[in-house]
Amino acid sequence: MPGLFATLVVSASCLFSATDPNMVGRNAVHPPLSPAAPYSVEGHRPDDREDLYNQGIPFDEFLENAEKRRDRWLRNYENARVDEDLLERARAAKGTWRLLAVAVDSCSDSVSTIPFLARLVNQAPNLEMRIIDSNVGRAVMLDHPTPDGRSATPTIVLLNESFEEVGCFVERPATLQKWATENKEKLTENEYLKRKFAWYDEDAGRHTVEAIVELMEAASNGKIGC
Repeated sequence: MPGLFATLVVSASCLFSATDPNMVGRNAVHPPLSPAAPYSVEGHRPDDREDLYNQGIPFDEFLENAEKRRDRWLRNYENARVDEDLLERARAAKGTWRLLAVAVDSCSDSVSTIPFLARLVNQAPNLEMRIIDSNVGRAVMLDHPTPDGRSATPTIVLLNESFEEVGCFVERPATLQKWATENKEKLTENEYLKRKFAWYDEDAGRHTVEAIVELMEAASNGKIGC
């Protein structure tokens, strides 16, 4: 792992309980649903993704509203650069693609991935993105748990021109996810977060962007990448 991140903010509200509706959307940018009108996942259909996408907001609006970790959101987006090889590959993926991202401003994994994808979207004319909070996007999170069975942000699904789901990215890049699975229980919370932030800072979004580009390439060849 890279060297330790120098200025650590230890609060990381990225995990949500599928069985506790009070935990869903607690730190979201959008207001949570009232207790009298919980989000129901019964009868969920794939074509609901279009409805959810249309409820989403562009990254610029999300960034304007972000309060938690604001400095890091702004810094990551300002400093985000997409490697030319990845940009060329994204542009070469035939079709029109949409990212439906479930994210909250307080989440350390959201702030370390979404700004870099926003920069990719800005430069790839065949790719769009909309963001919904963890309350509105509860069904998406439940459909795509982490390897250890949690619901987490960010949860990102790739949609094709017909708003069919053709790929997903859950929580963090696979390399970091593997490290986290193997090491989280061995480290104190502070040490774990220090190392995770250090990895993200050194990686500067490359693994996240690469994962999405690979999903686009697979989908353009008729393969589901999730």
